[in-house]
Amino acid sequence: MGMTMTQKILAGHAGKKEVKAGELIMSSLDMVLGNDITAPVAIREFARIGMDEVFDKAKIALVPDHFTPNKDIKSAEQVKILREFAREKGIINYFEVGQMGIEHALLPEKGLVVPGDAVIGADSHTCTYGALGAFSTGVGSTDMAAGMATGKAWFKVPEAIKFVLKGKPGKWIGGKDIILHIIGMIGVDGALYKSMEFVGEGVHALSMDDRFCMANMAIEAGAKNGIFIVDEKTEQYVHEHSDRDYVVYEADSDAVYSEEHVIDISKIEPTVAFPHLPENTRTVGEAGEVKIDQVVIGSCTNGRIEDLRIAAEVLKGRKVYTDVRCIIIPATQKIWKQAMNEGLFDIFIDAGAAVSTPTCGPCLGGHMGILAKGERAVATTNRNFVGRMGHPESEVYLTGPAVAAASAVAGRITTPDDLD
Repeated sequence: MGMTMTQKILAGHAGKKEVKAGELIMSSLDMVLGNDITAPVAIREFARIGMDEVFDKAKIALVPDHFTPNKDIKSAEQVKILREFAREKGIINYFEVGQMGIEHALLPEKGLVVPGDAVIGADSHTCTYGALGAFSTGVGSTDMAAGMATGKAWFKVPEAIKFVLKGKPGKWIGGKDIILHIIGMIGVDGALYKSMEFVGEGVHALSMDDRFCMANMAIEAGAKNGIFIVDEKTEQYVHEHSDRDYVVYEADSDAVYSEEHVIDISKIEPTVAFPHLPENTRTVGEAGEVKIDQVVIGSCTNGRIEDLRIAAEVLKGRKVYTDVRCIIIPATQKIWKQAMNEGLFDIFIDAGAAVSTPTCGPCLGGHMGILAKGERAVATTNRNFVGRMGHPESEVYLTGPAVAAASAVAGRITTPDDLD
């Protein structure tokens, strides 16, 4: 019986010729990731089990990004735990303020993940790296501690759902619209503990930034991981960012899938997820009159350079609506500098938006854009649960950068085409 891409990666890292869905395996790891919320718990567990050294100083990454720059004393103490642990254990990949970025944009940019890798991270959106043809998944802090100590993790081999993409997306359609469409179609538990495998000629029409966005939100369908086929775009990205060797895994022709969906991405329209679940999707044309108070463009989902360019294209020569706060957050220092050098900051600031240092801040209701009672935000983030960005009686509407920027100008949910 054939194997899927994910199953082949797990078999290789478990030292087995083949694995089957439902099988329990012990897998070696190429990267273990933690942030300023989850890693302190893992570090305490690491000490509790009596470990003195990490398994590999180059295969652990600690990225303070959720409450940084530190918003208060408690967040400062959390980051201090990471900083001291990294120094004590000689961890190479520790990224402090000034070098930092949002973890799931930073690791690919630094070349720390390549095709064929097996990665765990104590953050649910670790599935982002599946865009590179890697197996990557979120775990709890205890599993992170064990990973740092042993370089291994237990997995139940997941079943897979095959998504065959065809066609080419329209002008304002990006990875966010496509993945919201898919989540709206299958539901937030539609891929529960399964691998979402993206294949087909439509994949080649998607940029790497589109793919990172889509893999990032696989968890919002309940998936164990999302993974894309490796093509020329993938390999070009890897060669530009990493000097590591890598392995390209392809699914067998007789691989078994629990479901298969064929999606014509040329027919997908600008999409928005209404409160309070990512599955609550509508096209923007079906949204009706939804007035908003805030727009956030950024996050590990849509804070990359392509996202900022799209936002700038919409905002150029326009003004943010008087009653709207528009916050733009480049995902890494490199992206921040690139956007500045391209003149995007001039466009944003002239339009009346604010530009932030890289941070997860508003996405999880941490800082840099908290919502008050009754307020509504359009956000390019990945979750819109009750109270996700602030007050439990606030509302978050998930969109891509084109709709977010257009909505900032109109003061209501709309598309760029409807501004003219």
